[in-house]
Amino acid sequence: MFTGIVTDLGSLRAIEQQADARFLFDTGYETGEIAIGASIACSGACLTVVDKGDGWFAADVSGETLSKTTLGGWQAGTPVNFERALRLGDELGGHLVSGHVDGVAAVVARQAEQGSLRFTFEAPAELAKFIAPKGSVALDGVSLTVNEVDGRRFGINLIPHTAEATTLGGKQPGDRVNLEIDQLARYVQRLLDGRH
Repeated sequence: MFTGIVTDLGSLRAIEQQADARFLFDTGYETGEIAIGASIACSGACLTVVDKGDGWFAADVSGETLSKTTLGGWQAGTPVNFERALRLGDELGGHLVSGHVDGVAAVVARQAEQGSLRFTFEAPAELAKFIAPKGSVALDGVSLTVNEVDGRRFGINLIPHTAEATTLGGKQPGDRVNLEIDQLARYVQRLLDGRH
């Protein structure tokens, strides 16, 4: 489990083809403190550390993950949001995030608005019903509050800190982001579906 609070902005160093793919990441984390087998959210996708060294770690990425997330389009130098797994007693600063990407959303619009950045995203049709005004979403692993919803489109404001400390500040119309819907919305929908 994660909180959607990014704690390191790193990058993809290289992709090696072993099994599906092995991604090597550059990070500011003290990797000596990270165990092999630990989970790290990489722009929203929960990956398992399989190797590490000073300033880097590696994770194997399945074909399923490559096809269902933005990871399939990454290349050396791609910036990546990192968050280590939540530990008991840690502050829950965002919302509960599983690291299981539900789909990919597209940036439709970006504009400056009173010191922050205002974005409009478009969600896949099958996920739009799970996004609600003042609800939470995770975009590229970042916990955010939804401003408004209009069909498949929804608005988000990024404060300057979030724009600078994550990959989201560099996103432009046409870019794609990993989308994880709020877990509570998923369970509510499941309960409602069970009534029919």
